[in-house]
Amino acid sequence: MHLGTKARKNVSLAATYIILAAVMVIIIYPLLWTIGASFNPGNSLISTSIIPSNPTLAHYKELFAGKESLQYGQWYLNSLKISVFTMIGSVISVSFTAYAFSRFKFRGRKNGLTLFLLLQMIPQFSALVALFVLAQMLGLMNNHWLLILLYIGGQIPMNTYLMKGYMDSIPMDLDESAKIDGASNTRIFWQIIMPLSRPMLAVVAMNGFTGPLGDFVLSSTILRTPESYTLPIGLYNLVNDVMGASYTTFAAGAILISIPIGVTFLMLQKQFVNGLTAGGTKG
Repeated sequence: MHLGTKARKNVSLAATYIILAAVMVIIIYPLLWTIGASFNPGNSLISTSIIPSNPTLAHYKELFAGKESLQYGQWYLNSLKISVFTMIGSVISVSFTAYAFSRFKFRGRKNGLTLFLLLQMIPQFSALVALFVLAQMLGLMNNHWLLILLYIGGQIPMNTYLMKGYMDSIPMDLDESAKIDGASNTRIFWQIIMPLSRPMLAVVAMNGFTGPLGDFVLSSTILRTPESYTLPIGLYNLVNDVMGASYTTFAAGAILISIPIGVTFLMLQKQFVNGLTAGGTKG
């Protein structure tokens, strides 16, 4: 006996909801556990539950207690500084690079795009030795600005591909009409292409901001003193100390990292929605 059309739709809808529920549990459960651990007394995760029986803010207070071994406030500021400047640098560099590849024909254009794709396939850690030697030769070890430049350079290939694809969807007729009216390429870029590319600019900005906040490998190669650490390095050292490891304090520090990410997402949310709407109606 075959199921009717309505029954098949109900089964398909139920299966979809089950899959979505399973995915949400996989995503949300670790987050809820971390939040619970950050309010749980003690330093161990063994007795931690999602809803602590005796919740406390002691771990959050400990982060900003001013201990010499736990300079969380300084690490937080360092991370925000690096993330903000990386975001700004990424948006500017990717915008110009993608515009050039999207709107101009020049020698080496195709090979340049292929090179970007190949660079994106190379793992970051494969260049760590070269970056370490280069930083030492230039006397830029323990320098935040070198780290910012490396983050910006690392994000150019993939983000350029994304931005170029979006700019390619903007009709060339707009450029031609503007040129007939006497507009230069610079004016077209700033007054036509950039406003229409705001949804993808928001994606690039979000990638540029969140990347440094979650990076440990590259930052730990360049940064050497506790005063210059970013949050991933500082929190790693917090739990790597065998004699004084505090996993619940680590959980509190990890939760606070999400605040600037959430604020940035809320600020850019309108552009994300506009991009989805434009993508659904463009034809």
